[in-house]
Amino acid sequence: MNRRDLAGFLRSRRERITPADVGLPAGPRRRTPGLRREEVAHLAFISTEYYTRLEQARAPHPSREVLAQLARALRLSDAERDHLHHLAGAPPAPPPAPSREVRQSIIDLLHRLPEAAAIVLSATYEVIAWNDLAAALMEDFSALSRRDRNVLRHAFLDPYRHGRRLYGHSDAAEFTRTSAQHLRAAAARYPNDPEVISLVEELLAGSEEFARLWAAHDVTARPTLCTSFDHPLVGLVAVNCDVLDIADRDQRVVIYTAAPGSPSEEALRLLSVVGTQRMDVPG
Repeated sequence: MNRRDLAGFLRSRRERITPADVGLPAGPRRRTPGLRREEVAHLAFISTEYYTRLEQARAPHPSREVLAQLARALRLSDAERDHLHHLAGAPPAPPPAPSREVRQSIIDLLHRLPEAAAIVLSATYEVIAWNDLAAALMEDFSALSRRDRNVLRHAFLDPYRHGRRLYGHSDAAEFTRTSAQHLRAAAARYPNDPEVISLVEELLAGSEEFARLWAAHDVTARPTLCTSFDHPLVGLVAVNCDVLDIADRDQRVVIYTAAPGSPSEEALRLLSVVGTQRMDVPG
């Protein structure tokens, strides 16, 4: 617990909030910038004496409940809330389940990549957003249920859907190894999430390959930088694969691009014209 920095952080956040921000009257004779200590204590449901000692770097370790109440009272952003927890020596608890909510800016990014096939994967390899070219190259995700948009289920339980193994992916074996390792790490991050537990149990029961990979307990994997897709309309499409981590959501943006001037680039252009699907995400 860094008492001095915690005290300074609390004081700086208190001084930036006006009484009007929290529905309190300003009143006369207010010399303190922002809120008074007693006002923050009242909003956080703690004693004024204890809050004062926090700002004076004299208080004992605050509980997670107190930290959550202070974060609400001081209207902290997500980053500020996490910082508060770290200063107090109580790192924020991880979310109970993988996030499926994709930031609008990320969805906008997918749309601004007309010459690249791009998808967003959750921590459990569910395709939660995609652009038109990804639907044309891989599969019309909008026509699938949420359950069937999970790439792990496709890879291990239904690998030859539509007659192609994993969308005609040339590195399907490498993908299954990598994805199993990522899922093991995700299962450790979300040990109590029923969907994660159910997914692992389903894959263990339905795939000997997954059971073998799971039993290895590996959690590291090198990225695949180049791969190809055998598409039924345009044939072999060789692409570069880049993965961008969205750390705060525990998500990945996977972007497939072809070398400029290559036959694969021409194939993607053709797909963008004749094979584009809509990006409707069922609820």
